[in-house]
Amino acid sequence: MKSIRSIYKIGIGPSSSHTMGPAFAAKSMKKAYPNAVKFEVILYGSLSKTGRGHGTDRAVADALAPVPTHIVFDNEDRPLAHPNTIELIAYGTDGELGRKTYLSVGGGEIREVGIPKEVAEDVYGENSFSEIAEICRHRNIRLSDYVFEHEDEEFPHFLSKVWDTMCAAIREGLIHTGTLPGGLDVERKAQKLFNQRHIDESPQTRENRMVCAYAFAVSEQNADCGKIVTAPTCGSCGVVPAVLKYMQDKNAFSDKAIIRALAVAGLVGNIVATNASVSGAECGCQAEIGTACSMAAAGLCELFEMGIDQIEYAAEMSLEHHLGLTCDPVCGLVQIPCIERNAVAAMRAINALSLANFLSGSRKISFDLVVETMYRTGKDMSALYRETSEGGLARLYTPHPTAQVGKC
Repeated sequence: MKSIRSIYKIGIGPSSSHTMGPAFAAKSMKKAYPNAVKFEVILYGSLSKTGRGHGTDRAVADALAPVPTHIVFDNEDRPLAHPNTIELIAYGTDGELGRKTYLSVGGGEIREVGIPKEVAEDVYGENSFSEIAEICRHRNIRLSDYVFEHEDEEFPHFLSKVWDTMCAAIREGLIHTGTLPGGLDVERKAQKLFNQRHIDESPQTRENRMVCAYAFAVSEQNADCGKIVTAPTCGSCGVVPAVLKYMQDKNAFSDKAIIRALAVAGLVGNIVATNASVSGAECGCQAEIGTACSMAAAGLCELFEMGIDQIEYAAEMSLEHHLGLTCDPVCGLVQIPCIERNAVAAMRAINALSLANFLSGSRKISFDLVVETMYRTGKDMSALYRETSEGGLARLYTPHPTAQVGKC
C-alpha cells in the first residue's frame, strides 16, 4: 500500500479527478516532450462529459502553457480502461513526437496506460484493515503508531502542513460571501451559518451549525477554485477538516493530537483507495463522500483515544450508510449537491463516533467487507450516476433560462 501522502494532496479545486489529475498528466507529458511546439488533448468518458464544468480544459491548458494546446471533448460511447481517460499527443515541427494515455483514478492520482505500477512506491506491507489491526493488537500499539512507523521522518511535518492548509481553507471560506462561479448562482452560506446564532440555541444545535459552517467553508473554497486538501478528493474535502476543527475548538486538542487523527483518517482513506476506489466517476459519490465520512469518523475516534474495534466500527458504519450514493453534479459543477453533502457527512461522522463508543462489540460487518461492497456497488451502478451529469439531479434540475452556466 502506498504512502498516505497520496490521500492528502494540497492543490486547487474544484475536482481532484477532473482538475488535479489531468493537470498532473499534462505536466508529465510536457516533461516527457520538452521540445513540443503543440499539444493535442483528448478527453474521454466523464472527463469529456463534465470537463467544462469542472474546468478540466483550463487545468490542462494551464499545465501545458505556454505551448499551444488543442482540446477535444470526445463524447462517443466507447470501452475505456477508466471513466476518466485522457490522451495527450505531442507535436514537433516535423509532426507527431509521441502520445500517452493517462487514467485519472481519483484523489488526484494518475496512472499511465502501459506503465506498470512501481512496487517501490509501497511503504506498507499490509493492504487491509484486518491485517493492520492484527499487527497493532499483537504489538499493543495504536493505528497512528503503525502509520508513523511506516512513513518517513518528514511525515509529521507533512501532516502539519496539511492541517495548516485545511484551517486556512476554513478561515478563507468564512470570510468570503457572494455567489460561486459557474452560472448556477449558488450563494456562499458558510459565513451565514457561522454567525447566525439561533435565538434559543441548544449545545447540539450549535454543534450542528458550527460543523456545517466549517464544511461549507472548505467546500465553497473548493468550488471557487481555491486551495484545499483532498481528503480523499476535492469534492469531499470539507468533511475531515470540519469535524477535526470543531473538536479542537471545543475540547482544546493540541495540533499534535490532530496530526495523529489525520494519520488514522489517512490510513482509512488509503485502504479504500487501495482495495476499491475514491473516484466518483468510477463508483459514484459513495466512493468520495462515503470515504470522507469514514476517514473523519476514524480520525475522531483516534482523537478521543478510542480502541481499534471502535475505530473500525465508526469507519465501517460511516461508509456502509453511504452505499449506493450517486454522483450527479448539476451542470458538471462541484456545487449541487456536493457542498451540502460535505456538511451532512461531517455530522454523520460525529454520530458514528458516538455510536461506536457504545456499540462496537455488537457489530457484524467488517470495514474490509463494506469497502468491497462499496466497490461492487459502484461497478453495478449505471454510468448515468457516476459523475457524467446525465442522471439524477443533473438531469432533472433546469437552471434559469438566463443563467450562463459554464466552468469555474
